[in-house]
Amino acid sequence: MARRDEILAHARELLDLDAFPDYGPVGLQVAGAGEVTKIACGVSASLELFRHAADVGAQLLIVHHGLFWNNDPRVVDDMLRARLQALFAADITLAAYHLALDAHPELGNNARLAQQLGVDVVGPFAQVGLGGSLRTPVSGEAFARSVAALLGREPIAFTYGPELVRRVAICSGGAGRDLPRAAAEGYDLYLTGEPEEPSLHQCRELGIHFVAAGHYSTERLGVQALSARLAERFGLEWVFIELPNPV
Repeated sequence: MARRDEILAHARELLDLDAFPDYGPVGLQVAGAGEVTKIACGVSASLELFRHAADVGAQLLIVHHGLFWNNDPRVVDDMLRARLQALFAADITLAAYHLALDAHPELGNNARLAQQLGVDVVGPFAQVGLGGSLRTPVSGEAFARSVAALLGREPIAFTYGPELVRRVAICSGGAGRDLPRAAAEGYDLYLTGEPEEPSLHQCRELGIHFVAAGHYSTERLGVQALSARLAERFGLEWVFIELPNPV
């Protein structure tokens, strides 16, 4: 058992939350039990996720996409009321870690994707992404197959880049807009979650490979890595709650 506030304070320091201005509150979003024996994690806040967290007996739920965003109306409507009631009834604390978790050099979504896809990180890309060199150069089609094997879904792949992929930029989630930037910075392939409508023609005209593997799928790894680290640090159980999303 560990104190909730000690876990959250450690997570804040570990992820350097204050260095990443975000689109909504990060860290604690809803306060629950003061003592934690089990951590659950998932990608996005939802009523279904909250009910599953209650079913597995978690006192702390860690998500990448939280309940509150700056552009949302400041109204507790029927949907938000039901979500809050589920958290209150189970006495679950909700904590959300967004851009800081994308950007973390070890636990982040992008770092984990790079590690598992054989990309040696050289430096940052865009706001929270990273860029690096592929240890074993392969074709764009082969890289897309590796992404499919890792994430368990077929990505959208536009393969108009060089014969062999050597330099890769990665930015998980909804970062298709950064495709031209990846090309301008000399990357052979850009991996993200969601494409933009112009992505196909941009690839053809800029001569770059593009792989969009799903917003949800590219952001599953970070919450798991963070939860595992916190569970190890505080001697707790943890579980990932998989709620597949095709987007």
